[in-house]
Amino acid sequence: MSIRRFASHLLFLLLAASAVPAAHAIPMAFHAFLDGPSEAPPNASPGTGEALIVVDTDTHMMHVHISFSGLIGTTTAAHIHCCTAVPGTGTAGVATQTPLFIGFPVGGTAGTYDHLFDLTDPASFNAPFLGANGGPAGAEAALVAGMASSSSYVNVHSTFAPGGEIRGFLAQVPEPLPLALVALGLGGLYVSSLRMRRAECRHFKHVARRD
Repeated sequence: MSIRRFASHLLFLLLAASAVPAAHAIPMAFHAFLDGPSEAPPNASPGTGEALIVVDTDTHMMHVHISFSGLIGTTTAAHIHCCTAVPGTGTAGVATQTPLFIGFPVGGTAGTYDHLFDLTDPASFNAPFLGANGGPAGAEAALVAGMASSSSYVNVHSTFAPGGEIRGFLAQVPEPLPLALVALGLGGLYVSSLRMRRAECRHFKHVARRD
C-alpha cells in the first residue's frame, strides 16, 4: 500500500471516529521505535525502524505499518510478540501469524510493510497464542491489552540476528487519537503530493526535450 493510501486510511479512521456515536470505540493507535539495543540480548546493529499499529475494536481490524532501514543482515521475518511479564522489558512468544507477517519484505536491509488484518480470522494469530486465549476474540483482547500496557513488541528478524535484529515495545498514542491521525494522514498526503509533483515535472521536462 502506498503512503497516499495509508494516509487516506488514517483519515478515514478519523472521520469514522468523529461520525459514530460515543458508545462506539475509537480506533486505538500504538507506536514503537525499533533498534538493536532494545533487543534481548541487545546488539550493536545500526538498524532502526518504526511501527504504527491501529486497532478498531468495533470492526476487529488491525492496520500494521512498519518501516526499517540500515540492518546488518537481511530480513527473515517480523512479528508482534506478546505479552511480557514486565512492561517494556523481557521476551514473549509470537502473538501474530507465523512464520512471518503475510507479504513482509524478506531478503533486504531496508523496506516498508503495510497490511490490514482481520482479527476475527484465526490465521491472523500464532496458533499457540490463539489457543492460550480461547480463540480470536480472546486473542484480540489479550493483544490489545498487551500493546496498551507496553508488554508487547514488534520484532524484525534477520540473518545477522535470527532472534531479532531490531525491536521496540509498543506504547499507546495518547488521546486525543484523532489529532494523531490527522498529523499522520496529512503528513503522508503532503509527502505523496510532493512526489506526484516531482514526477509530473520530470515527465513534462522529458516531453519538452523530446519535442
